[in-house]
Amino acid sequence: MFKMLIDTCVWLDLAKDPRQAPLLSVVEEMVKIGMVTLIMPRLVLDEFRRMRIGIEEGAIKVVDKETYPRPAGAQETIQRDVLKGAKKAARNVERRYGKKNLGPWDDFEWGMINGKLSALRWILGDEWDMLDT
Repeated sequence: MFKMLIDTCVWLDLAKDPRQAPLLSVVEEMVKIGMVTLIMPRLVLDEFRRMRIGIEEGAIKVVDKETYPRPAGAQETIQRDVLKGAKKAARNVERRYGKKNLGPWDDFEWGMINGKLSALRWILGDEWDMLDT
C-alpha cells in the first residue's frame, strides 16, 4: 500500500479543471481497492478551520478582488471565488475519499512519513541533516 500526500494547491487545481476528472477517477479507484491511502496534512485541515473561523468572527474579510501588497496592519482578506473553490474542492475530496481516509494523522505517523521523505531526499542527493522535508 502506498500513502499519497497531495498539496492543497494541487487539490484545488484538480478540482477546478474538468479535464483532470480521469486522473481523479484513477486515484479514487486506487483508494477503493486499497492500493493507496490519501494523507491530508493536519496543516491543511488547520488552514481550512482557521479560515472558516476567521471569516465567521470577522477577522478575515471576504472580498471580490484582493490587492497586493496588503498594507501593514490591514485586515486579512480572501477572494470570494478562491473561497468558493476551496469549499468545493474540500467537499469533493471528502465525498470521493471519505473523511476517515483524510487524517488527521497522529505524531507517530507524521514522524514515519517525514523519516521516509528524509530518506528519499538523502537518496536523491540532499544532506542527511537537511531538515527541509
